[in-house]
Amino acid sequence: MEIAIILFVIAVIFIARAVKIVPQQHAWVKERLGKYAGTLTPGPKFIIPFVDRIAYKHSLKEIPLDVPSQVCITKDNTQLQVDGILYFQVTDPMRASYGSSNYITAISQLAQTTLRSVIGKLELDKTFEERDMINAQVVQAIDEAALNWGVKVLRYEIKDLTPPAEILRAMQAQITAEREKRALIAASEGRRQEQINIATGEREAFIARSEGEKQAAINNAQGEAAAITAVADATAQAIERIAAAIRQPGGEQAVQLKVAEKAVEAYGKVAADATTTLIVPSNMTEVSALVSSAMKMIQTQLRS
Repeated sequence: MEIAIILFVIAVIFIARAVKIVPQQHAWVKERLGKYAGTLTPGPKFIIPFVDRIAYKHSLKEIPLDVPSQVCITKDNTQLQVDGILYFQVTDPMRASYGSSNYITAISQLAQTTLRSVIGKLELDKTFEERDMINAQVVQAIDEAALNWGVKVLRYEIKDLTPPAEILRAMQAQITAEREKRALIAASEGRRQEQINIATGEREAFIARSEGEKQAAINNAQGEAAAITAVADATAQAIERIAAAIRQPGGEQAVQLKVAEKAVEAYGKVAADATTTLIVPSNMTEVSALVSSAMKMIQTQLRS
């Protein structure tokens, strides 16, 4: 009975050591008598107890690795505190087990040395502008070396770049000065545009006024010409009517009477306005001669 119990216990121990269940996204490295004997993939697996053993267990998931912060020297001899994070994945469990005694430490140290080398080739201002380039170069350098370790470096991200306090103050002063410069330029551009707008408005107003004055002068000239033409037409019509009236019977006598009246009125006006002695003709034959002369002129005009 006791032997049966002992055998049962041995069988349970044997089965427990022989059956291994590998989780998903994991890989276990098996050694047989101290020599690599294969990699166990996810699922139930069987090994030979006391002969085979699980030497290494690797996760095949993407692993984030925090790279310790370090001081880097830029091309212009400025100290820069840099820290980052590295993402890698085990792709070959056998090489990850035997290619390096500690591939995580190796990746971390290589990331630090590569980062110092890359930043040493850049000036301080460029380190803030070229983060993508720095990340790419670090990934490329680590990935080439990590092939022998069975590890694939997926990406590297710089978390923070911290220059010394005095450099930060100088950078802040530079940024402030640059912003003030842009503000002054913007203000001067605004004043310049304002002056241009004012000059353009004055020029357009002057052109509009000159065009208005020109049109007003044209209108006045046209109005005066129309008035002169109207007066001339009216005068011509009046003369034509007078000439027609003179040609009627008794017309000449009426003209003679009108001329005589005008002559008498003229003599009377001269007498009224005179401040000294006025000499009046001794007889009125001179007045009749004046009337006869005027009638001759009128008849000449009518014949023509």
